[in-house]
Amino acid sequence: VQLVESGGGSVQAGGSLRLSCEISGYTTTLRRSVGWFRQAPGEEREGVAAFDRYGNTRYIDSVHDRFTISRDNAKNTLYLQMNSLKPEDTAMYYCAAQTQRGPVLSPATYGYWGQGTQVTVS
Repeated sequence: VQLVESGGGSVQAGGSLRLSCEISGYTTTLRRSVGWFRQAPGEEREGVAAFDRYGNTRYIDSVHDRFTISRDNAKNTLYLQMNSLKPEDTAMYYCAAQTQRGPVLSPATYGYWGQGTQVTVS
């Protein structure tokens, strides 16, 4: 299983970015969760947005109404549209695929990870 993120960069507060994650060897239509996580320096990794095993979306409160997770099953690609970015959104962003059942925004239940893409908001 390989996950490759892209789309990170540096933007000013209020700007937008769209992250992409190409997933190979893991069909996103499987009844497993896929999602986006982030980790700021000195902080624990946290779940940002995810699809649960039924295809429902979940978000942490701090990004609700600003971020949108989507996917293209034909391309096996996961996206994260990030609008109205704030300096506190600065982090390394990772996509991941769940390998055991559990809370869909809990990093502990995800066993496949990409290398990450940096998002910096100033």
